[in-house]
Amino acid sequence: MSEAIKPENEEQLREAIQWAVAEEASLAVIGRDSKRALGRPVTAKHQLNMSAIAGITVYQPEELVMTVKAATPLSDIEAALAEHDQELAFEPVNYDGLLNGVAGANQSSGTIGGVIACNLSGSRRVKVGAARDHLLGFHAVSGRGDLFKSGGQVVKNVTGFDLSKLMAGSFGTLGVMTEVSIKVLPLPEKIRTILILGADDEKAMQVMTAALHSPYEVSGAAHVPAAITPRSAVSNIADSRQAVTAIRVEGVAPSVESRCESLKKLLQPFGAIEELHTANSKTYWRETGNVLFFAGSADRNKQIWKISVPPASAAGIATQLRQGLSGEVYYDWGGGLLWLAISPETDAAQDEVRAALISGGHATLIRADEAVRKQVEVFQPQPAPLAALSARVKDAFDPKQILNPGRMVAGV
Repeated sequence: MSEAIKPENEEQLREAIQWAVAEEASLAVIGRDSKRALGRPVTAKHQLNMSAIAGITVYQPEELVMTVKAATPLSDIEAALAEHDQELAFEPVNYDGLLNGVAGANQSSGTIGGVIACNLSGSRRVKVGAARDHLLGFHAVSGRGDLFKSGGQVVKNVTGFDLSKLMAGSFGTLGVMTEVSIKVLPLPEKIRTILILGADDEKAMQVMTAALHSPYEVSGAAHVPAAITPRSAVSNIADSRQAVTAIRVEGVAPSVESRCESLKKLLQPFGAIEELHTANSKTYWRETGNVLFFAGSADRNKQIWKISVPPASAAGIATQLRQGLSGEVYYDWGGGLLWLAISPETDAAQDEVRAALISGGHATLIRADEAVRKQVEVFQPQPAPLAALSARVKDAFDPKQILNPGRMVAGV
């Protein structure tokens, strides 16, 4: 790959992409290069480094909105929000530990554009939605070299929301975002996590379902089997040596306390109960969302799958994967998300993983070495009609396949 192209503003970016189109010179788009190992390896002639297009443009705490340049470091955004006791409610995940071996990484090295482009959301997704649901608008340059924008800076301006959702999760293959407007929300005053100890997978699903279907505004529901809990940084969990099912409640203090007491009464029949306060709760949900249970040195060579399934089928699918692949599994999103770690295979056991999804769902290979990611379907293969639609969308935005070729589909 030749020397990087590094535009300093939107106009320079447009000119760079127009040049690439004229020369049919493909571009690998990066911000701070923290997600190179996520998705299929990009096969491009040049690198398009977006890191100079950064900075907070507009922040209106009273309006709960922030507009930033796409390559703004996520750590800068979180620091600015913290000064006003606000946050990105979708809990952008930080895979530095999982993908890049950055031990103890609490602050992400990535950018807001990367988070949105990959649609990376944490455990609170069960309550507030995914990253794409918090994107109010954006400016971008397509693979044709055309400037385009969608949405705006206020929640009530819904124009172009569908286009925003198209860009979120496109991994930079349709357009290069230069600016994004996102919703922000106040930090919770208090966080509590109720722990049910010793539940097997089937009972854990019952716990999470009961909690999420209750009127107590649960913002997180996860289950970690006994073999994995000793890896937790929270002593209450690690020392228990038991499976732990975690239910999170957050908000203003009196409401949290009241809802916790009601949830304890509801969940008491399922097993022994403990409770984490704010600091330990933050640690636990960070390691759950960031997949730090599989980021330690002992797991460094394991391949990691992110598997979305119907929660009603989660326990059965997890059992099949553990037995068939001698893997380890833990649950997030109330059972709707399984994290699977397996010993290295040349094909990442993709056939076995996807064969387990007989009742629906999709599986994405999150971590494997480059040689494996080159030859397997990293993302869930689409049915023929949907694949044809995706190809038409790609052709509309990037007909010469300039942007991140091969990132999501081989050769495209």
